[in-house]
Amino acid sequence: MNMASTSRNTARKRLSLTGWILLSLLAGMVAGVLVSVAFPTNSSVYDYVINGVFYVLGQWFIRLMQMIVVPLVFCSIVCGAASMTDPKMLGKVGVGAIVLYLCTTALAVIIALGLASIMQPGVGLDMSQIVKVEPVTTTTDQTLADMLVNIIPTNIIAAMNGGSMLQIIFFALVLGFILGRMGKRVQVVARFFTQFNDIMMYMIGIILKVAPVGIFCLIARTFANLGIEGILPMLKFILTVYVGLFVQLLVVYMLLLFLFTRLNPFHFLRKMLPVMLFAFSTSSSNATIPLNLETLERKCGVDPNVASFTIPLGATINMDGTAIMQGAAVVFIAQAFGIELSGVALVTVVLTAVMASIGTAGVPGVGTIMLAMVFESVGLPAEGVAMIMGIDRVLDMGRTTINITGDAVVTMILAKLTGALDVGVFKNRDYAAAEISSSSASDESLAPNSSDS
Repeated sequence: MNMASTSRNTARKRLSLTGWILLSLLAGMVAGVLVSVAFPTNSSVYDYVINGVFYVLGQWFIRLMQMIVVPLVFCSIVCGAASMTDPKMLGKVGVGAIVLYLCTTALAVIIALGLASIMQPGVGLDMSQIVKVEPVTTTTDQTLADMLVNIIPTNIIAAMNGGSMLQIIFFALVLGFILGRMGKRVQVVARFFTQFNDIMMYMIGIILKVAPVGIFCLIARTFANLGIEGILPMLKFILTVYVGLFVQLLVVYMLLLFLFTRLNPFHFLRKMLPVMLFAFSTSSSNATIPLNLETLERKCGVDPNVASFTIPLGATINMDGTAIMQGAAVVFIAQAFGIELSGVALVTVVLTAVMASIGTAGVPGVGTIMLAMVFESVGLPAEGVAMIMGIDRVLDMGRTTINITGDAVVTMILAKLTGALDVGVFKNRDYAAAEISSSSASDESLAPNSSDS
């Protein structure tokens, strides 16, 4: 009895952070609207609460996120790149998986940028009156050629000091590949980055504990200035992200599957539906790995040697759903702050999101930090991250579903191209769905409960 009670308490603690963040968003919106109605902007109460307490606490939270961006991105990408130099990746499956994963991520960002530009979710949300943003000449005045040249840093210390994210990512990728290639000869250095990355993950956990307070203060101050009119743009942003997710699923994935395998995409979706529903409900790519493997191997006919390699790899570097959220968020916040994004800035967003996906870990909070990194790469204010963070749980369910489906599609394609796909098993419609459910029940109990990034 005591063990059951302890288990329930542990579950409540595990879910409490998401609940508190969502509650802080709603409470901040209500508090901000009430303050805007009850007190004029020139009153002492408004000035003390909104421009005093809420401003200071909100800025502290923003600075905590900015503080961790560079060391987290650097260490996580070094570790991610080092792990991808395993000898298995020298084969056709490894190279093909990496290329396909990164290409679909790039397509996801481009789709999100296009949809957000059309749907304009940030129009009507005038954040410029709350946070003054200086024009960023580094991303708007340079040409595409200059942007490509500047990817390679001349001084990595200066790049870190200035927050030049593309340069930091490039150096981290090169360093990670070298560490992986040299293997045991640099074991001490590799262990340092692995352990430092663990420290950064622990620090994220500490920062997230104060996230509800920071989000409440930032959202309350935002809605105290904007009033109830600020709610509609946030709903439009959620709609924009989900439209992008459906386009990625029904157009990009299904078209790629048909072109490379000549298999029925709708038959594939029917077989993958339990996996997609599981991912949607758990918001965890890591927890979905066992069910995804089981479905691909026994329901779709993929060779276990292929699936057992591409699915865990995809859970690490394939972040199409996250990329869609990031792309839409960039346009949303740029419109909200009245910042015009140049073509070079948009290309920077695509490159940053794709390159960062290599080192994005599947743990709670990392997606928010990576979003702050994408914002920083094009000069968008970090205050926008708090607005996205407040509604992140709603977005997380959908983007996790897209992430795991993308892993499965790439696995199907590579299995077909390498002759490791049993088409007869895939076309069999009599597969017992109950067998999958029963076998995955035990896997679910063992799966890690980490939210997607």
